[in-house]
Amino acid sequence: MEIREVMTESVVTAPSESPVRVVAELMRERNVGSVILIDDGGDIVGFITDRDLAVSVLADGRDHEEPAAGHASAPVITGEPGMSLDDATDLMAGHGIRRLPILDGGRLTGIVTLDDLAVRTGDVELTRSIHADVVRAAMPGFYFHDRGG
Repeated sequence: MEIREVMTESVVTAPSESPVRVVAELMRERNVGSVILIDDGGDIVGFITDRDLAVSVLADGRDHEEPAAGHASAPVITGEPGMSLDDATDLMAGHGIRRLPILDGGRLTGIVTLDDLAVRTGDVELTRSIHADVVRAAMPGFYFHDRGG
């Protein structure tokens, strides 16, 4: 199975200079947990999540008019629509990411998330395995070592 078969084609984007407040409003309006930040040429410059807004902006008492790019993850790990599901999940797990923007010839054409994999593949065991790998990759090594994981 190829990623193009499970990805979501409508990707929510915003200009990188957008204030974090605008990005948060966009997430609420579009009912998404992440927004891809793009430059004037349409190239991806960052990736911001609802968690980034909560931890990096709200918890730190930052100004809601600050540019979102200052709170986004970069560089952004991307995939291609023709890559296999296994390759995409390995890429996600290897980088500890839950969302993978998909580029076709350098153009943003979709995004695949752990939720997409769970819902659209119907493979519960695959989803559990990917989720465990992503969480393990995202957590500090000592977390699992100290607890015998």
